[in-house]
Amino acid sequence: MADNANSLTVSIVTPDGQVYENKTPMLIVRTINGELGILPNHIPVIASLAIDEVRIKQLESDQEDDEIAVNGGFVEFSNNTATIVADSAERQNDIDVARAENARKRAESRIQAAQQKHDDAELSRAQVALRRAMNRLNVARR
Repeated sequence: MADNANSLTVSIVTPDGQVYENKTPMLIVRTINGELGILPNHIPVIASLAIDEVRIKQLESDQEDDEIAVNGGFVEFSNNTATIVADSAERQNDIDVARAENARKRAESRIQAAQQKHDDAELSRAQVALRRAMNRLNVARR
């Protein structure tokens, strides 16, 4: 196992509680300004997260990365600890693909209805719902 100088701790929490905690040599997140890779001893940072996956590299190179679907929130990193506070987050193995597929179909229907009614507020909400559903499906299918 790697020593503390070569790893950082990642913790992901939501309003429902802690979703993930582990040590890693690298964390990759998508912020609203682009992708951010965080290695041990990175300068302190706070960034808003986009609806996307969080990738957590494993200490052992022969293991698969942990992938977590995160729907907004922020990441704070300092003292080799990354804390992600997310609106919602699901580990790859915990995603119910059928439920996510149903959410995708509902969002697409809502988008069509909002476009027909020229309801910009509903269209915006439905597009966010579609991004969240697609994020969950993309992470689950890897």
